[in-house]
Amino acid sequence: MTRLSALLTTFVVVFFNTADGGDWRQFRGNAANSVATGEKLPTELSGGSVAWKVELPGRGLSGPIAVGEQILVTASSGYTQERLHVMSFDAETGEQQWERQFKATGRTGCHEKMCVATPTPASDGERVFAFYSSNDLICTDLAGNLQWYRGLGEEFPNASNSLGMSSSPIVVEGTVVAQVESDAEAFAIGVDAETGETKWRIERPRKANWTSPAVLPAEGKRPAMVLLQSSAGLSAVDPESGKVVWEFGDGASTIPSASVVNGKIYIPSHGLTSVRLTPKGGPEEIWNASNLAPATSSPVILDGMTFTVNSAGALSAGDAESGKRLWQLRLKGPFSGTPLASNGHLFFFNERGLAFVVKPSREEGVIISELDLGETILCSPAASNNALYIRSDGHLWKFADRF
Repeated sequence: MTRLSALLTTFVVVFFNTADGGDWRQFRGNAANSVATGEKLPTELSGGSVAWKVELPGRGLSGPIAVGEQILVTASSGYTQERLHVMSFDAETGEQQWERQFKATGRTGCHEKMCVATPTPASDGERVFAFYSSNDLICTDLAGNLQWYRGLGEEFPNASNSLGMSSSPIVVEGTVVAQVESDAEAFAIGVDAETGETKWRIERPRKANWTSPAVLPAEGKRPAMVLLQSSAGLSAVDPESGKVVWEFGDGASTIPSASVVNGKIYIPSHGLTSVRLTPKGGPEEIWNASNLAPATSSPVILDGMTFTVNSAGALSAGDAESGKRLWQLRLKGPFSGTPLASNGHLFFFNERGLAFVVKPSREEGVIISELDLGETILCSPAASNNALYIRSDGHLWKFADRF
């Protein structure tokens, strides 16, 4: 690398590390709960609200992330989807800034509905961590330069399933955490974000699992913790050491993931279960509501209400304090992605590419706009700097109000 290239790379990293306002750095956002705080997203979706639309290669179910003025997505291509893509686009114009391609080292077989680029990437504001169904974990800087590469599929070849892996990584306190769980082999791993070296690895229940880690933010003297969900329940793990701090052992879903809002944890367990931490630090159930069970989408909590979507495409609103169901609204499903909540609205994209904006109250939910994008969409949307981002296999869209 020339001295000029090194200086330019350093500038890019420093710039984007400081420009973290409005970032959406991982699956379901920075807090991994699908709530975009402080954003004013366009609620009247139409052709006129499309700021730009760009073409993507191969296939991809992974959601976009936003870091500074960059929108980053992954894709997979090739006859067996062995080509792994990481791409960066300018948030303002949609112009592609760079693309990097790598070759998968692990198993690339997936159900036809899924693909190798199913997990959503993550970022710590300096680096991008792209994860794939092949269990390849790739780190680049924000200029696209490779920093390290972990072929977890090669290191642990039994950790795979015939449908494909989809758990998205998160970054907590300098540790990249990934769940790699199957019937044959199951573990969670904490990797140093800077070096790619393993900090810890813990055994997990041996059962196919598609949930993603969540974050329990630090509070008082208690540090932030990583929440790992499986059919056995929920485990709170110290991101630095991998030590299991406490466990909720009453079982949980293996598809939708837990959400944390205002210190309370909402777990897809026997429907939907709300828990809080006791003064001693363990979990205590607040309520359980079997009629608020989510299907594939994770629960979203907004303005004191819980929102879940069942397999029939019905949106259920519940009281976040009591678990009482408030109302149901029939939407056109099915849904794979989790809706995004922002500024008193919910943003949905169904599998057929229909977008819905719902305005909820405690009395009812009202669909205020609808737009057909005409392409299959299975990912969850992202929000950054008052813009909404969504991707299909073929395209990446930006929606924004035009002032």
